[in-house]
Amino acid sequence: MPITPVKPSPAFKTQARRAILVVVFFLATYLVLLLLAVGLTMLCILGGVALIVIHPSLLTLVLGIGLASVGVFILIFLVKFIFKSHKVDRLHLQEIRREDEPALFQLIDEIVTKVGTRFPKKVYLATNVNASVFYDSNFWSMFLPVRKNLMIGMGLVDTITKDEFKAILAHEFGHFSQRTMKVGSYVYNVNQVIHNMLYDNESYENLAQRWTNVSWYFYLFVSLALAINRGIQWVLRKQKILRYQLELVKPVQKEMS
Repeated sequence: MPITPVKPSPAFKTQARRAILVVVFFLATYLVLLLLAVGLTMLCILGGVALIVIHPSLLTLVLGIGLASVGVFILIFLVKFIFKSHKVDRLHLQEIRREDEPALFQLIDEIVTKVGTRFPKKVYLATNVNASVFYDSNFWSMFLPVRKNLMIGMGLVDTITKDEFKAILAHEFGHFSQRTMKVGSYVYNVNQVIHNMLYDNESYENLAQRWTNVSWYFYLFVSLALAINRGIQWVLRKQKILRYQLELVKPVQKEMS
């Protein structure tokens, strides 16, 4: 008997469209800021080189490098989130393979065929009473296809029949075949980017401090870059995307549960 896909409710569609609009607005704002930063970096570097060429000396060399560092530090501030590593704690999960549980994987094969979706990247067992779908969410997962994982709680398996278990897995595999998880991922990653630029700046500030310790000339230029960064942070705060996170994600998660 074929499995009928669950259609999103009108409320879900409204929240999803609103979330997408907010994300698109942020991406457009970020792209404008990034292009301005790249242009400023090029001007600063060209200005620094021209200063050195026009009047070669130790002073102009220091000033030229300092001027170039203004644009470089602003650019680093805007792209540093890309290099931020996100460690996911999965100590509470136990990965299983086909040779470990052939009957379970055969059941998953049947559901995958009926739903018309891809087999999960990994299958995990947990001690809770739940079943869920998740994947490694990062900045690049907003643009690149990411395979989802399946988590099965042993407490769930011990309390239901095989048919009930199959129905629950079929529900979860509906998330594999649809894009209901993508909206929440977009909102999550946008907020991660904004959080990184607003609050996660310890390593960046340490780098700036080391650079300013080289010369008080560099201190002046780095201070200028930091002042511009505060302007960028002001723009991000005005967008108030952090305030939208719970409002947008909760209805999406409720629809997906």
